[in-house]
Amino acid sequence: MNDYILYSFITFVLSILFSMGGAGSGVALIPVLNFLGLDFTFAKAVGLFAGASTTITSSIMNIKRKVVEYSFVFPIAIMMMLFAPLGAYSSSFIDKEIVKFFFMIMLFYSASMMMFGKKKALFHVESRFTLFIVGGIVGYIAGLLGVGGGNILIPLLALLGYEPKKVAVAVSFVVPFSALGSFFTYASYIELDWVLLLCVALSAIAGGYIGNYMMHFKLKQSHIKKLMAFILYALAIKLLYHFVS
Repeated sequence: MNDYILYSFITFVLSILFSMGGAGSGVALIPVLNFLGLDFTFAKAVGLFAGASTTITSSIMNIKRKVVEYSFVFPIAIMMMLFAPLGAYSSSFIDKEIVKFFFMIMLFYSASMMMFGKKKALFHVESRFTLFIVGGIVGYIAGLLGVGGGNILIPLLALLGYEPKKVAVAVSFVVPFSALGSFFTYASYIELDWVLLLCVALSAIAGGYIGNYMMHFKLKQSHIKKLMAFILYALAIKLLYHFVS
């Protein structure tokens, strides 16, 4: 019972912070749960379930507000829905330490994009074929690492020249497809604790709601993202120490 309270509290705090910065907390939640003793694969499933619970709400709100550009999001969503489960299934055949190593690389990447990422596009691409390719690649990586994929997709689409607001709406729409597809794939070959999943999901929803509400106050996004980057760097360094020690 004490473990459930601890995991729920950590999820709640991380969800508040990361939602204030416009991101999902799963990328930080997974290594934290693993450091606290949960199996890495199970921690990925928990992070995916929590992430899907919060992003589904955002997706529904964006649909009701009629801000979703379906011609833009469908190619990405379809490919992520197909390739995320494939990545999650592939994870069962790859040594966990190898997956952890790539997860560490992703943490460094995500932290660096938050801390130093520039909005200037390197390319200006308007091809739907590119969206299919991006969705497939990001979906597979997201499934393999057990994340929704938003932290990978946002900077990639920005580099390709897509409008930031358009990207933000698209990511909130497509991430549930990736997260749920990956989650149910992991659920097919690992044993889950549904009580823990429910506690974490409720904490993530509550934390995400509070974080979104606090975004309307005069809080500098740059400061929040630097704090998020610091947390991700700390988690990445701890994983790095695991590999070199």
